[in-house]
This record gives sequence, C-alpha cells and structure tokens, in this order.
Amino acid sequence: MTEGDHRLRAVTANTVREFRYYDFVMAAFVAILLLSNVIGAGKVAQVWLPGYGYWPFGAGILFFPISYVIGDVLTEVYGYARARRVIWAGFGAVLFMALMSWVVVALPPAPDWTNQKAYETIFGQVPRIVFASCCAFWAGEFVNSFVLAKMKIWSAGKHLWMRTIGSTIAGEGVDSLIFYPLAFWSAEGFTHALVIKLLFTQWALKVAWEVLLTPVTYLVVGGLKRTEGVDVFDDGTDFSPFRAKV
Repeated sequence: MTEGDHRLRAVTANTVREFRYYDFVMAAFVAILLLSNVIGAGKVAQVWLPGYGYWPFGAGILFFPISYVIGDVLTEVYGYARARRVIWAGFGAVLFMALMSWVVVALPPAPDWTNQKAYETIFGQVPRIVFASCCAFWAGEFVNSFVLAKMKIWSAGKHLWMRTIGSTIAGEGVDSLIFYPLAFWSAEGFTHALVIKLLFTQWALKVAWEVLLTPVTYLVVGGLKRTEGVDVFDDGTDFSPFRAKV
C-alpha cells in the first residue's frame, strides 16, 4: 500500500468510533514508556567516535525514542484526539510508577535481606528527575502529535517521512530542552557544559533513531491503515491537550 491508497476512506477523527488495534498500540506505547523510565534513564554511557574520542549520551536513548515512533503511528493512523488519550494514559502510568517506586524503596527491609542499597540505586526515584521527566514527556509528546497531525492536513496525507521526522525534531527538541536543564542543571556530577552536550546529543540521536526506523514506521502505519480501512484526518479537531473527548 502506498500513501494516498484509493482503497482507504479518508475520514475525520470523530467519524469512526471503534478500531481493531487501537488498544494494542496504546498498550505498546505505555509499556515502552515505562521501560524507558526504568532502564537507563539516569545512566550516562559513552560511545567511541573516530577522530574525536569518547562521547557521552544518556542510556535511555535506547528505549525512549521508540515511544515517539509509536506516538507517530497513533497520530497518523488514529488521529490526534485518540493519541491525546494515550499520552494522558502514559502520563498517569509514569506518575503511578514513580509513586510505587518511592513506596517500595521506602519500606523497611527485612533484617536478613541485604540488597536494600542495590535496590535503592536501581529503583530509587530522585524527585527532581521524576518531575523533569514528567514535564518533558507531557510537553514533548503533545508537540510531536500536534505537529504531525497539522502536517498531515497541510500535506493532504502525503510524504509520511516528512511528517514523522519533522514532528520528532519538534517534539524531541521540546522534550530535551525541558528535561536536561530541569533534571541536571547544577546537579552533582553534571557540569553545565555536560548538560548542554547531553541535551543536543540526545536530541540528535533521537531524531537519528526516527530516521533509521522510518521503514518500520511505514510498514506499521501501512498495515494498520489497511486493517482499519480508513485514513484519519484531524479536520475540525480540538487540539487542546486538556480535552478528553474524541
């Protein structure tokens, strides 16, 4: 199937009430989001660049950008309004995870259990980082979805690659610009130069991930559109992030 396939019925977001795979895509989005916040969120790794040496990057880059890819799929296939509901579901899941992590770590360990320090290191939530992560995720995902939905209308549904990459540049840019200063500016072990370097490195790597995964995005979007039988456009959609109704 190519973009603009005549077999698909172009509809507005509020025309279709039920989709076959919407719930599964939502579950995948929330799962990837939670994994990205648990695995590698606070670790600074490094890669060797020929001619330069070691370059630091946040290890969460391996997971988090996939949530933006799924967010692109949600907006492209199901529209901004349904993507908005998923973003709020993910936001709530992250807050609940942070709360439960704090509760479990704070529970007094049994006298013969000796892994409390390791548990605190892995699952301990620094309030500043949690706050920064939630703010950055919320703003970045909504910017990503909004830009993609608007670009789809402007382009009449053509050039999917332009929409996914363009929305990622905007969304991931907002995410990085909010997260790194809020989480690490003047924090112990982070110089201002390191924070700025991490910010722009993460931004570039996340966009690069989006570019590399573009063929996968095309396959997933094409398969879902064929299955659902419609191509959703957000004409007449209320783009307020605080509206729940489709």
